[in-house]
Amino acid sequence: MDILIVEDNRELAGLLCDFLRRENYTVSVAESGEKALSLYDRYGARLIVLDIILPGTDGFGVCKKIRQKSNVPILIVSAKTAKEDKLCGLDLGADDYIEKPYDIDIMLAKINGIFKRRYGEDEILDGNIRINRSSRRVYKNGIPLEMTAKEFDLLLFLVENSGRTMSREYIFGQIWGGDSFSEQQTLTVHIKWLRQKIEDDPKNPQRILTVWGVGYKYESV
Repeated sequence: MDILIVEDNRELAGLLCDFLRRENYTVSVAESGEKALSLYDRYGARLIVLDIILPGTDGFGVCKKIRQKSNVPILIVSAKTAKEDKLCGLDLGADDYIEKPYDIDIMLAKINGIFKRRYGEDEILDGNIRINRSSRRVYKNGIPLEMTAKEFDLLLFLVENSGRTMSREYIFGQIWGGDSFSEQQTLTVHIKWLRQKIEDDPKNPQRILTVWGVGYKYESV
C-alpha cells in the first residue's frame, strides 16, 4: 500500500483517507498502535501518517519499533504541540511533525513532496495512472492493474515517449525485437488490451492514440 494512517479518530482518519484516495494513493487505516504494527508487518507501506495519542502502544512507541527495521517515511500528526514532544518524535526518526488541527492542502502538499523526493525517479504519474518502474506495477485510481510483462513494457515505452508519434515497426522492434517471430498484429492486440485497462472509454481513447498511416502516440491527460 502507499499510505498507512494511524489515527484513532475515525472521522479525521476517514476525511484524510478520502482526500488521499482522490490523489490516487492506496490507503489503509489503523486505529491503534498494535494494529498499525501488524498491518505494516503484513503489507508494508511507503509512508506512515502517525498520531501520537493512541490506545495501547502510543505513536512514539510505533515510531521506535518501525525505525528498528525500516526507513519508511514517517509523518507525525498530533495535538501534542509541546517542544519536548516534537523533539521526541524527530529524535525517534520521524521525518516531520505536524500539529493538529492542520490545513488539508498543506498536509497533501507535504505528503506529495515526500513521495516526489523519495519515489519520484521510480514512478511516473499521469492523472489517475501511476507506473512504478521497480515493482513493474501499474495503478489506476489507486487500484493495481493486472498486466503481462509485455503489456507493462509497451505502456512504459509509450509513456516515456509521450507526445511522440512512432511507427508500428519502430514500436514493435523496441518491445519485441527485430528478430522476433511475432508479427506486428501482436502490437495491435496489445494496444487494444492496454486501452481496455487504462482508458476510461477504450472505444474513445484519450491516452493511447492511433495516428493513421503511421502508428501510435501516447498523450498525457
